[in-house]
Amino acid sequence: MPQYRKKERITSLKEIEHLFERGRSSSIQTMPLHAIYQLRYAKQEVTPVIKVLVSVAKKRLRHAVDRNRAKRQIREAYRLQHQPLSDALHRRTKQMCIAFVWINETPASTEEVFSSMKKILDSIEKKV
Repeated sequence: MPQYRKKERITSLKEIEHLFERGRSSSIQTMPLHAIYQLRYAKQEVTPVIKVLVSVAKKRLRHAVDRNRAKRQIREAYRLQHQPLSDALHRRTKQMCIAFVWINETPASTEEVFSSMKKILDSIEKKV
């Protein structure tokens, strides 16, 4: 069963700044998500292969209940669909950092979030 562990999260401020620097990252946008990702070459096998950041701004979703639900939907969609990308990166001994940012002004259904996540992960996998 796929899991999303704490060690797979981006927690370092230095990593976050490095991910959001102009010119170093690529991005994909499908409503309601915007993904910013950066591919890194690993000298040896690393775990985790993918590190993730989830962001839902108060400016986009005013109520904390809606923000928490959106973050939960993003994490669950990622958890269930990240395995093919993770395997592809593992075979090539690469590491990736991905930030998922909520860009919709209203809450979205779980199906919308899942389909958006699927499109994002598939397109990233094709580029890798």
